[in-house]
Formats: sequence, C-alpha cells, structure tokens
Amino acid sequence: MQRERVSENVYWFQSEVYAQVTAGAITGPNWAVIIDTLALPEETLAMRSYIEEQLGVPVRYVINTHYHADHTWGNCFFPGATILAHSLCRQAMLEKGQTALEAARRQNPAFKQVKLLPPHLTFSDGSLSLRVGKKNLILFPTPGHSRDGISVLIEEDRVLFAGDAFLPLPYVVDGNLDQLSNTIKKIGKMGLENIIQGHGDIILRGEIDDAVRENLEYLACVRKMVKAAMRRKNPIEALEEIDIVDCGKNRVYLGGLANDLHRRNVRHLYRSLLQEEAQLASPVGDQSDD
Repeated sequence: MQRERVSENVYWFQSEVYAQVTAGAITGPNWAVIIDTLALPEETLAMRSYIEEQLGVPVRYVINTHYHADHTWGNCFFPGATILAHSLCRQAMLEKGQTALEAARRQNPAFKQVKLLPPHLTFSDGSLSLRVGKKNLILFPTPGHSRDGISVLIEEDRVLFAGDAFLPLPYVVDGNLDQLSNTIKKIGKMGLENIIQGHGDIILRGEIDDAVRENLEYLACVRKMVKAAMRRKNPIEALEEIDIVDCGKNRVYLGGLANDLHRRNVRHLYRSLLQEEAQLASPVGDQSDD
C-alpha cells in the first residue's frame, strides 16, 4: 500500500494489489474520517493501523463514495464508526452486496473475514457537511459511474476525493455516459488544487484541465465510434475494432486493466443505444385492452 500526505491532516492511500484503488483520511485532534476502504482486508487493516498508531486518532466516520466492493467491503474493519453515503449506496449494498460477497469468498479466502456493513447515515439530494478539526467536508452527488456516486470536497484545501466519478479511464458500465460527462464537467469548474481519483494517482492543479478534457473526449469518442459501428453491416465486428488508443487513452492505465474496461464500455454503450432505438421505435401510448 502506498500513502502520501496531500495537505495538512489529509492523507491518500493507494492499493498495490488491485487496480490502484484509493482511499483517504482526514484527521482532527480527537478522531479521523476515512473516505472509502481498500479492496483487500490486509490493506484496509494496514491503513487503519497507520491512522491509529502513526497519526494517533481513531476512525469515527467512514464515507463510502459508492457501493462497489473495492470501496466498501472494508467498512467492517472500523467497529463503532458511523458510515455515511448516498441512500442509493445503502440500497445497492443491501440488494447486491451479499451475493457478490459470497461469490468473492469462493474465489479468495481473504474475503471470509469480511462482513457486509451498509451505511448508517445517508442523504439523497443536496449536500451533507461534516466538520473534522479545521476541515469542512462537503459530500455531494456525482453520478455517472454509478447512480449512487458521491464526492467529498475538503473545502479549505480545494481537494476533491472524487471516488470513481473521476478515473484515468472513465467507466460507465454500471452508470450513464451523459451523467458522467456532466459530472466531469462540473468537477472541472470547481477550482480545485487536487483531484483524488477513485483509482490511480493524484491529479495536481496544473494537470486538472487536461485530465478533464481527455476524459470528456474519450466519452464523446466512444459514443461516436459505437454509433458508427451500429451502421455497419456487421456491427459486432466493428465494435471490436474500436481501439482504446484511438479514443485517446492508454492500455497501461489501472495496472493494465484499462483495455478490458474499455471493451466493456464499448459493449455497454452499444446495448444502451440499441435499447434507446427500440424505445424510440415503439408507438407512444400504444396500449392494449387485452
């Protein structure tokens, strides 16, 4: 696990095991808040040990930026902490979490010590604020990667823990491309010092404009190329020709997972556009008395 001090009392942790997933900690004089947990129990426990033993404070709050396992399955390793998230995060964990956890346990014995722990305190609209020492944390929705996505702004430092709303490669298979594009545009206008991505390295102030533009261009390119493929005689073959590099991204991102994620984006968008076409083709208000 890598770690770095981002600003006074603000820390960043990154997994060296799975997809460069990240988490954060903000410390006050008496307790700390963490933002997300890491993918594997051993790394989450190492993060907790660093906060408790090196920084000298217990974790009182855990914020989940969205329900995906690599950001939430460490909740159980912070006994007594209050977990905060979007209401849809709690709903998704309750509906999908246990089945996913049981499948993971069959693949990796490390997950046998994980207990699913959904958020205690949730919000749906607007924002939620939390004071930690001299820092004001603002939690607000940033959907697109998933419906329940939130980000956390450290107001005084202009540091944003974006969760998976901002990634080296935007990923929309569990979300919506238009929503994600709007979220990325919003993040780009916030006047930030740093963006802490849900996976990958910290984006510095001088890099933010380029990162925002590159992500928006990637999403627009994928949409354009999928639409073009749909007009081809054999659209499935055409989809396979949509290369990640042609869309402005690199295969090496996220520990080499980027190309697989790109292929999933392409297939998901194809299915979504087919569904949209089918809905448009259906007669409006066509109802049967049968």
